[in-house]
Amino acid sequence: MAVLAALAVASGCSSPDDKAAPSSPSSSASADGAREAVEAYVTALNSLSVTDLIAVGGVKDAKWSRQEATQILADRGGRGLKIKGVQIEHDMGPDTGSARLVAEDKAGKPLEDTFTVTRQKGSWHLVFFTHQPTEPGKEPASTDKPGS
Repeated sequence: MAVLAALAVASGCSSPDDKAAPSSPSSSASADGAREAVEAYVTALNSLSVTDLIAVGGVKDAKWSRQEATQILADRGGRGLKIKGVQIEHDMGPDTGSARLVAEDKAGKPLEDTFTVTRQKGSWHLVFFTHQPTEPGKEPASTDKPGS
């Protein structure tokens, strides 16, 4: 009985996150983890860290990922970005969703971006690496229109 009373008190003390998916505590924790991934992305851009960018992207640290991270940092890094808003939606299930980032650099230039966020083995990552090689023995999906 004491356990039930403690659970009732604990659930009454929590406040909902206005950006998180409604209802369950795991939804709020998921939104928090996905938001932390977006924040880690901005930190990696600001610090020009290839290693941190690879980590938040959830990809293997390899020659291809280092090259792509270097290009991303050349295009977007070192601008002193400050986050103005992050909106997380678990519109594809509890482990996959979308994140919308609104930021501004130190010169006042806005940056807006949308990412897919995924949870792999308990860690949230942003999907922004586009040149990941296919695994040996696997064929990449075709983007050609099917013939009739």
